[in-house]
Amino acid sequence: MSDLGTGTGTGAGVVERLRAAGCVFAEEEAEMLLASAAGPAELDLMVERRAAGLPLEHVVGWAGFAGLRIEVDGGVFVPRRRTEFLVGHAVELARPGAVCVDLCCGSGAAGAVLLDRVTGAEVHASDIEPAAVRCARRNVEPRGGRVYEGDLFAPLPPELRGRVEVLVANVPYVPTEEIGLLPPEARDHEPLVTLDGGGDGLDVLRRVAAEAPRWLAPGGHLLVETSERQAESAAAVMSACGLSPRVVTSEEWWATVVVATRP
Repeated sequence: MSDLGTGTGTGAGVVERLRAAGCVFAEEEAEMLLASAAGPAELDLMVERRAAGLPLEHVVGWAGFAGLRIEVDGGVFVPRRRTEFLVGHAVELARPGAVCVDLCCGSGAAGAVLLDRVTGAEVHASDIEPAAVRCARRNVEPRGGRVYEGDLFAPLPPELRGRVEVLVANVPYVPTEEIGLLPPEARDHEPLVTLDGGGDGLDVLRRVAAEAPRWLAPGGHLLVETSERQAESAAAVMSACGLSPRVVTSEEWWATVVVATRP
């Protein structure tokens, strides 16, 4: 671990401050902070912000995701490591040159990975949050994709209808009454619209599933992340919309994904 300055500006000092603030992964976080700070004064400010409860990714301005460095601004949903399981399945299903859509894109992490891993992919992403759209444009558009601001499918080019081969929709799925149980990092510093899935957590999924058949190509796939206990209900929603769902899970990633295919 490299050092900046002395005292609480050293690696050991940063770890101690983070531990005192209750950071479980203090050593790993100290590494990121030390690597990101331009000098002792900036490091001290960054440690102070992290100790105050800001997400580490908001403090340093980026997140590691599927091997990529994804820029993450304050107030933007932080891409979760478990979502790499979702995106990994999307990459496997996307053929070279596939038309892909990343709905509720947040920072654009899924779209960036698709562009990085799928040869010739045509990627379109959208989000309703202006801050997320600004952030996603920096992650997606330099890699060749397009990002739009608006509600779900509304801002997408109409010529994509019936052509989308892979549709990733990392919709909010936390039931409203459970928002208060989330870690403070999420509930206090990420937009509520990116977390709150309504009464049973499936409100946004229902809207996506209802419209997806009009956008998917024959044989195209809709992929969503959900909780294990919601998976059966999520699959039923997709089935009712004319899609053929299957549930895939990973104990390693602690992740559950529903993949629904248009016949």
